[in-house]
Formats: sequence, structure tokens, C-alpha cells
Amino acid sequence: MEAAERGLRERGVEALVLRDLAREVGVSHAAPRRHFPDRQALLDALAEAGFARFDGALRGALDGAGEDFPARIRAVVTAYLRFATENAALLELMYTSKHRPGATRVVEVAEAAFRVLWELIVEGQEQGLLQCGSPEGIGIVLFATVHGMASLINGKFVGVELLDGLAETAVEQFLRGARPGG
Repeated sequence: MEAAERGLRERGVEALVLRDLAREVGVSHAAPRRHFPDRQALLDALAEAGFARFDGALRGALDGAGEDFPARIRAVVTAYLRFATENAALLELMYTSKHRPGATRVVEVAEAAFRVLWELIVEGQEQGLLQCGSPEGIGIVLFATVHGMASLINGKFVGVELLDGLAETAVEQFLRGARPGG
């Protein structure tokens, strides 16, 4: 898995070949098939592991943010941006994998990670800091903003050194625009 993720990061998803990975880690060309019946199974396993790490990063940020709602949103946004920019190729694989027919396990792990965002939106609504309504609808605005910023950084349109400032600005604008009566 480590070799596959390294290959994904360095060469891209199209260059991931089980035989090449076996050679890289020093095992027979048939050895990976004991764990992954085919290339797609390896890609799904990478996506699942990526979503599990993503979920851990978001939950870890949230756990360390205290009780202040703006600080909690800021922590999750920053964790999202850091994960997305430090694991750009993996993130792309994660998002494309969850839309593949039959990728039910990937979808389940992805939903757990995104639940962090939706639960945070509900928390803000319950505290009267965010407008009522569909948490998913409000969350999609935040998700689109943050994911868009990550895409701009990963595409080298915006420098990664601006990440923290962008996270702060995004949170301020989101909270201002999504507050009740806002």
C-alpha cells in the first residue's frame, strides 16, 4: 500500500501496475494478487485508506479545537486543506473512486468522513450561529469553497503558503454569509 501510494503521488494513477509494484517492493509478480485480485481492488483499497486517514484528520482537528464553534470550523477547514494539498493525487483518486459503480465500501468510508462536516453544520445550527435549513445544503457551500481552494493550490494557481490565510478568510466569509438572517 505504501509503495502504491508513493507511486500514485510520483507517477499518477495510470502508472500504477501491480507487477511494477511487486518488483519495487521485492516480491514475486504474483504476490500482490494475494491481497488485491486486480488493479481496481488496489485502487479501491487506496481510496478507502485515504478516506479513513481523511476522516481521522478531520476528527483529530475537531477534537483539538475546543468548544468555540468558529474555532471548530476553522480547524476542520484547515485540516481539509492540509490533507487535500499534501495528498493531491490520493484525494483525486478518492473522489473519483467513490463514483465508480460497485464501490460501496469506498462510499461508506467517504460518508463517514463527510459526516464530520454535516455534523459540524448541525452543531452551528443548534447553537443559533448558522441559519436553519438543510445541513447538507449549507455544508455543500462550505465544501465547495474549501475544495475549490484546494484545487487552486494543487493546480498551482495559488501558492500553498497562502493556505492558512485562505482558511481563515473562507471561515469568516462562510460564517458571515450562513448566519441567521445573513
